[in-house]
Amino acid sequence: MSWNPALDPDCPTGDAVDAIETVIVPRARDLGGFEVRRALPAPKRQMVGPFIFFDQMGPAEFVTGKGIDVRPHPHIGLATVTYLYKGRIHHRDSLGTDQWINPGAVNWMVAGHGITHSERTDGEIRKRPHDLFGIQTWVALPEEAEDNPADFQHAGRDDLPELEGEGKTVRLILGSAWGETAPVKTFSEMFYADAVLEAGVSIPLPDNHEDRGVYVTGGQVTVSGDTFEAGQMMVFRPGDRISLRAGNQGARLMLLGGATLNGPRHIWWNFVASSKDRIDAAKEAWRAGDWAHGRFQLPPGDDQEFIPLPE
Repeated sequence: MSWNPALDPDCPTGDAVDAIETVIVPRARDLGGFEVRRALPAPKRQMVGPFIFFDQMGPAEFVTGKGIDVRPHPHIGLATVTYLYKGRIHHRDSLGTDQWINPGAVNWMVAGHGITHSERTDGEIRKRPHDLFGIQTWVALPEEAEDNPADFQHAGRDDLPELEGEGKTVRLILGSAWGETAPVKTFSEMFYADAVLEAGVSIPLPDNHEDRGVYVTGGQVTVSGDTFEAGQMMVFRPGDRISLRAGNQGARLMLLGGATLNGPRHIWWNFVASSKDRIDAAKEAWRAGDWAHGRFQLPPGDDQEFIPLPE
């Protein structure tokens, strides 16, 4: 049986407890005029399914000449996806990938044994005012994939399954749900979707996944008589049939979840691993800075600077 702290045989079931197991209010951090709200990991929840990191970026407005400049930095033991509602981000990585992230598209970067990447708003976009709003998530890899070679997949907006009707539009970003499967290859069972609901419209959560959560990025939703505003994440008990109804202004939601992993994960800086030894080895490799022959290389085209190991 996979590891899940909610699956306790002594826990009450049925009407004895609320359908919502945990409500998470993200911690906000101002990065110099650019706000980030972190929902995962949280004190009461490290993961929802395999999702171990969940950040809302913005919304932010940048004046001419300004933008984000995330210098090259390393990852291990995870896969990342940055999903944008507005704006563009330039992704470069140590595999040689040079790919812009556009609204509605997926950049799926698998760190595995180790990868380095940078994220910037540069080039022509920086020559004029621009907006940025999106969600960045990390998916922890199962143990058998933690040391896989790094990989990168891109899927454009038109490549993703989209379900539309009855006042809702749902784009499936990763995994399988509602009879559809996204094109990006993942390493464990999961689902991740962007849902836009008109006022008063309801959407059911897929009931074939062990762990499920919802993050409200706009508007509000009602679940079992309780109302939740933008900037809140709800995590639901396994097995319950759940439906969410949009408020009077409609709602935009990120729905996520999947099978839980076989145990918790260690997180340090940008590293995720099933053991502290893996974290320590990655620390030493990044500290050594042997870009030519070591475990980590810098991205071609963005190799003049990097984020040093935190001390």
